[in-house]
Amino acid sequence: MNLAAGTNENLAHMSNVLIYSAMAVYMLAFFAHIAEWTFGARSKVGRTAAALTSTPAAAASAPKVQVKKAGGGTAVLERPKIVTRSAAGSRDVPDGPGAAGGTEQGDLYGRIAISLTVVGFLCAVGGVVARAASVERAPWGNMYEFSITFSTVVVAVYLVLLAFKVKVRWLGLPLVTAVLLDLGIATTVLYTSSDQLVPALHSYWLWIHVSCAIICGATFFIGGAGTLLYLFRDSYEAKVAAGKEPSPFMASVMERLPSAASLDKFSYRINAAVFPLWTFTIIAGAIWAGDAWGRYWGWDPKETWSFITWVVYACYLHARATAGWKGRKAAYLALFAFGCWIWNYYGVNIFISGKHSYAGV
Repeated sequence: MNLAAGTNENLAHMSNVLIYSAMAVYMLAFFAHIAEWTFGARSKVGRTAAALTSTPAAAASAPKVQVKKAGGGTAVLERPKIVTRSAAGSRDVPDGPGAAGGTEQGDLYGRIAISLTVVGFLCAVGGVVARAASVERAPWGNMYEFSITFSTVVVAVYLVLLAFKVKVRWLGLPLVTAVLLDLGIATTVLYTSSDQLVPALHSYWLWIHVSCAIICGATFFIGGAGTLLYLFRDSYEAKVAAGKEPSPFMASVMERLPSAASLDKFSYRINAAVFPLWTFTIIAGAIWAGDAWGRYWGWDPKETWSFITWVVYACYLHARATAGWKGRKAAYLALFAFGCWIWNYYGVNIFISGKHSYAGV
């Protein structure tokens, strides 16, 4: 018995060491991403594409094309119109060259940042697995365990997108920043020593319901980050289209991001893809509540806010299908929906008592 207790204690200590190691590596990745944005510069291709599809003034000043006629004369053709696919009412603006800006030095720092992110992710996975082994159960019985698992899954979603050749390296800096913040809160404010679960949590539904909630939250975060960047990029494009001169810093950052239309489309697809899983998460929670408490739904604060989050995301997806709610209006609704999810996680667990308060922080 003492041997088993000592082994579990060692595993818990190993988990803590691995989580702190992951934080240290993520910090190095954070600085590498900063270097990528700092030393990257807009590529020649990016500058050319922006010049061809920027303001009407730039279009008017663009050089004409002179060609020879079959009879020996010459003719001057107007600048050809470049058409890109975008949502109705949006601007036809090409995507930026990325955080590296198409430069060799910027790309090098970007690759270093991704490599460090992978190493940090592996350390975090080891920490989560060691925590699970130390308590001999699913590693999300309290907010600390949920947080370290959540941040690990966020990075996993990001790396999977990169592995499938989705161009989301621009998301690296805000993602690593958020992960460091989440782990910092988890290790300082939410930390809870390894312990066994209360009887209500001893169910296979713990693996199903909570794992789905973690995956949904991680994916919603990716969509929320894309939506926030869309709002910044859309404001920048509107300022440029109005003939205003943005600051050099703002231009340097914004012109490397994907276009507002691309960010808008990316965020919508991410949120739409994970919404069915969030629906299943709520249904699974209701079934688990029926087994644990003898009723499927009781408007517990956690249940209520989960349902509110579902409703707001459903309204967002419906609004996206309505012509009058594309763009910024839908983006504000998407951010509000993600805010509901964050409140459901932090606010409800910390400030509101209910049947889901059994695990403490």
